[in-house]
Amino acid sequence: MKKLILSLTIFCSVLISCNSLKTSNSKTTSLEGSWELNYISGPRIAFDGLYPNSKPTITFDLKENRVSGKNSCNSYSGTLNADGNKINFKGPMAVTKMFCPGGGENIYMATLEKIDSYSISEDGKTLNFIMGDIAVMRFEKK
Repeated sequence: MKKLILSLTIFCSVLISCNSLKTSNSKTTSLEGSWELNYISGPRIAFDGLYPNSKPTITFDLKENRVSGKNSCNSYSGTLNADGNKINFKGPMAVTKMFCPGGGENIYMATLEKIDSYSISEDGKTLNFIMGDIAVMRFEKK
């Protein structure tokens, strides 16, 4: 009887751990593709005032483990650091250096460096970047 209970316990533990790994991988997979920023917290300037000509974008290439995009004016790229719903952009990013009026691109890049996790809506169309427990950036699937 003890062997049966022990066997069932081990079997259930294996099933639960396999299911959690599956969920984690499918969540990271849903990052794939391009997203466009439609909200950023912090600045006291209206969103359209920060990004009058072009909204920032981010693109995830999971096969190459890369992240890239435009910060409204300049292009950027770097290595993707994601595990489950944890993500960070603290590694070195390559950024072009064109002159850009306004402060939108600096606010975008500074906020991006503070991100530590993300969530994706159930319909897969909205990506939130989270700092601590506060969503500070919101993107829409392109």
